[in-house]
Amino acid sequence: MGKFSWVRFLAVLRKEFLHIRRDRASLIMAIVMPIGMLLLFGYAVNTDVDHLPTVVWDQSQTSDSREFITSIRNTQYLDPDDYVQGYHQIESYLDSGKARAAVIIPPEFGKELQRDNGQADIQVLVDGSDPTVARAAMSAVQMLGLNKSLEIQGVRLAAKGASAGTNMPLNIETRVWYNPDMKSMVFNIPALIGLILQNVIAMLTSFSIVREKERGTMEQVVVTPIRSLELLLGKLLPFVFIGFVSLSLILATGIFWFGVMPAGSIPLLVLLSTIFLFTILAIGLLISSVAKTQLQAMQMTFILILPSILLSGFIFPRETMPTFLKILGGLFPLTYFLEIVRGIFLKGVGMEYLWQDTLILCAFAIVLVGIAAKKFKKNLD
Repeated sequence: MGKFSWVRFLAVLRKEFLHIRRDRASLIMAIVMPIGMLLLFGYAVNTDVDHLPTVVWDQSQTSDSREFITSIRNTQYLDPDDYVQGYHQIESYLDSGKARAAVIIPPEFGKELQRDNGQADIQVLVDGSDPTVARAAMSAVQMLGLNKSLEIQGVRLAAKGASAGTNMPLNIETRVWYNPDMKSMVFNIPALIGLILQNVIAMLTSFSIVREKERGTMEQVVVTPIRSLELLLGKLLPFVFIGFVSLSLILATGIFWFGVMPAGSIPLLVLLSTIFLFTILAIGLLISSVAKTQLQAMQMTFILILPSILLSGFIFPRETMPTFLKILGGLFPLTYFLEIVRGIFLKGVGMEYLWQDTLILCAFAIVLVGIAAKKFKKNLD
């Protein structure tokens, strides 16, 4: 080997920098992606749970009950903004996801607090479908109950002395709905249905079509008498079949291996999964129409997968995210499918609570399938 030549080294170095400068896509990715990922992870990766929507049934309607509700708000963990008049309304709020917790104040709450050695009961219902949120809500309520009890007991002792009694003034009973044991597996397994379908189907669809472009077989098919609609359906239907096989395998594994039983209707889950499946097929088709190589298709699929995991509520509660990230998360079909699949699996709800997410998912499917079909046809022409 000859001596190291600085001239040759600098020539190669200059050539590579010229290539990078001319490759605008790579240059933009190198500059924008680190900043974008830092902002995304910095805001989305947030395990601090606060300002959870909370519904209140105040049967006491006294100054003491109103003061307690104000204390709940001051914790900043729970936002008691909505008031109801019965258990059926509370169930509706929790089933629909409009509230993550419910506070029930009995009629005798005020009287018990004013009575010497009295003990007022409060019931708190927590949506346990997301264990992280449930634990934060329960801890906040229990800590509030302890602090208020000590505060009231201090006033009683100052006024009555030893005759004030030893009962804690507040007795807070917490109950966890939907996932009483607060197991993370019960929360994660249903969500994995959507995530795995998205990742596998989008990647397989985009790779299959781009691979034919690279090999030149797509041009051979185009010159045949086959019409674009026939070719499109012929390309997509095998992946529809693969999607149903994947869905069946995931469901069977979740139920029989992990023991996570759906509380709701499996036929409804399969029906709504079909809508989501066509949405993901359209996304895969769109990626394939833009990408020229399988490497590009993989990069584009990765760009879809990473933000959808962070912003859809798959790992981190959407309640903790800033407003602009919530809006950004709303651009991913996975966000709405997770609400559907968790609603069916954990809460056992039906279309009366899932219709809004279903409509949005249908709109995604119609728009994306239409755009993908048009783009695919244009590429063929």
